[in-house]
Amino acid sequence: MPNAKILSEKQAIVASLTEKFQNAAAGVIVDYRGITVAEDTELRAKMRENGVEYFVVKNTLARFAAKNAGLDELCDVLEGTTSIAICEGDPVAAAKVVAEFSKKLAAQEKFVIKSGFVDGKVISVDEVKALADLPSREVLVATVLGTLIAPVRGLATVLDANISGLARVMQAIADQKGA
Repeated sequence: MPNAKILSEKQAIVASLTEKFQNAAAGVIVDYRGITVAEDTELRAKMRENGVEYFVVKNTLARFAAKNAGLDELCDVLEGTTSIAICEGDPVAAAKVVAEFSKKLAAQEKFVIKSGFVDGKVISVDEVKALADLPSREVLVATVLGTLIAPVRGLATVLDANISGLARVMQAIADQKGA
C-alpha cells in the first residue's frame, strides 16, 4: 500500500486526467512501443501545431480516470505502453495526426492505434481512422457556407445579366436614334 503522499499524488493525476477526458472533444489511445526519440519529437511537434495535447500515462491511472469520466469501455485497451492524444477544440485534429503518423510507421508496427473517443463515446480503431479522413472543422464550415452562398450568387448573376441586357438594348436604341 502506497504511503499517503504517493497516494495523494496519484489521486491528483487521476483527477487531472479525468478532467481532460471530460473536457476533450476527442481523443485517441495509442500503443507507442518502439518509436525512436526523433520520431517522438516529430510527433509531439505535429501535435502542438494542431492544438493536440499528447502525453504518456500509466494504465492503472488511466483506467481510474476513464471510469470516472464514463469511458469504461477504454479500460479494455489500456494495456502495454499507452499514450493519449486529446484535443479540446477540433474533434478531428487528434485522429488526423495520429492516423497520419500511424500510416508512416505501419510497416514497422511501432505506433498502433488502440481506440478513441468522441464527445464521451468510445469509438473503435476503424472509426478513429474514418474520423481522421474527415476534413477539418474549418473546411467543413467553409463548404457549408459556400453551399449556402451559391444560390444567392446565382440570383445576383441572373439579375445582373437582365440589367446588363436592358442597358445594352437602351444603348443600342440611343445609338440608333442618334444616327
